[in-house]
Amino acid sequence: MGSMEIFPSRETYGLTRFVILRWLGFVYVIAFLVAVQQLVPLIGAHGLTPVPLYFHAIAQQVGGSWNGFVALPSLFWIDCSDTALRVVPWIGLILSCAVAAGFANSIILAVLWILYLSIVHAGQDWYGFGWEIQLCETGFLAIFLCPLLDARPFPPRPPPLVVIFLFRWLIVRVMLVSALIKLRGDASWRDLTALDYFFETQPIPNPLSVYFHFLPRPLLAFGTVLTFVVELIAPWFAFWPRWGRLGAGALIIGFQFILIVCGNLSFFNWLTIVPALACFDDRFWRRILPAPLVAQADRAQSEARPSNVMTGFSWALGLLVGVLSLQPVLNLLSPQQAMNTSFDRFNLVNTYGAFGTVGQTRDVLVFEGTNDTDPAAANWKEYVTIALPGDPKRAPIQIAPYQPHLDWQLWFAAMGPPDQYPWTVNLIWKLLHNDPATLSLFAGNPFPGAPPRAIRVIHYIYHFAPPGNPDHVYWTRQEVGEWLPALSADDPRLHSFLEAAGLLP
Repeated sequence: MGSMEIFPSRETYGLTRFVILRWLGFVYVIAFLVAVQQLVPLIGAHGLTPVPLYFHAIAQQVGGSWNGFVALPSLFWIDCSDTALRVVPWIGLILSCAVAAGFANSIILAVLWILYLSIVHAGQDWYGFGWEIQLCETGFLAIFLCPLLDARPFPPRPPPLVVIFLFRWLIVRVMLVSALIKLRGDASWRDLTALDYFFETQPIPNPLSVYFHFLPRPLLAFGTVLTFVVELIAPWFAFWPRWGRLGAGALIIGFQFILIVCGNLSFFNWLTIVPALACFDDRFWRRILPAPLVAQADRAQSEARPSNVMTGFSWALGLLVGVLSLQPVLNLLSPQQAMNTSFDRFNLVNTYGAFGTVGQTRDVLVFEGTNDTDPAAANWKEYVTIALPGDPKRAPIQIAPYQPHLDWQLWFAAMGPPDQYPWTVNLIWKLLHNDPATLSLFAGNPFPGAPPRAIRVIHYIYHFAPPGNPDHVYWTRQEVGEWLPALSADDPRLHSFLEAAGLLP
């Protein structure tokens, strides 16, 4: 059979499946670890945006809890207590570790998909990022990659080629959508100046971001061109004969590692590598994986027999994805292209996109507290976030693939007015009471003995300071003004807002 065949007979994907599932297991570990540590402070019964209130509002809109479950499937409709919000992520974390260690079957992967879909659908804005639904789609495809029960690293069942192709279709969409949203969304991408600002204004810079920011402008313009080569041109080769696929996969994965090095984009880039791995076959992996692992895979391959059940389900999956791809493809072609949107209630086939616009200023919100009675003459102490800029002398940190959800939402809030982010008022209320769960979302508590009398929020503009500057600072900043005025626990404005939102304890 020739090299242009859709399913070349000499190509096997047992090692490819092994690598895909191990990598996906690692991403799941990070995602569930984040949920273990942050879900209760964010959406618990006394969280910043309590999920019981959220589900109650949905149920009222759609006519009951059952209709709410149908509209937004989640296990938390059964029980959204803080206990459930702790148990679900822990189950997911334990199962994710098993997958990362090399043990996976369809049942384990289906449970992981259900658990994470439940978290995403309960997570509100905290889980409104494109990589959250991308993990749901990726995790769903992985269910069909392995046998129903056999959880061994190399089961004697070859992975269905249809599913390998569906992973390639996923990476094609992720890349193309990202390129087109840039071309349509911001002139700075079209005139090759986007990277003049990106490294400084991205959500959470890392220690190397400053060095990328101060690269020569022609090199930054070349980086923008490279972005379009990888996102707009390389994906078309994902379905080409072998060398075209290998080249596309290498370019896409290499590009993801560049993004990993230059910023803190959660687990987005690590997750995007997963479907790109489907561009490689076992001949490629035999050259780079340890010999004992390859020998184990070869023994399983020699005994491998296709499963009619797996084959049937994979073709049914292919048909389902084909039908559900219609709206994402139409969105891809539309001048009013939507970004990071799901077109079905189970997040099976979605549209993505990242940084369709690039901010040209680094807006930062700094929460400050005081124990003084006169705000005008008070000594204000800053609440230090986990990873956002604060003290100009504080160095940026590397925190990805872990995601501090509060930091990300504060990055968005800094670019808009307070009334668009009402949870910030609830955040102030909790800081005024030294709420332990809320304080766990910060790097520390400047008022460990007793809560502050008042909290205010200051809006700053930050800029990278050149490396090696004589002041030994990482940032320079300019105060814009108060984003929220000083509020105390007995302030009637605070009470009326929380009461209207149903958040007063």
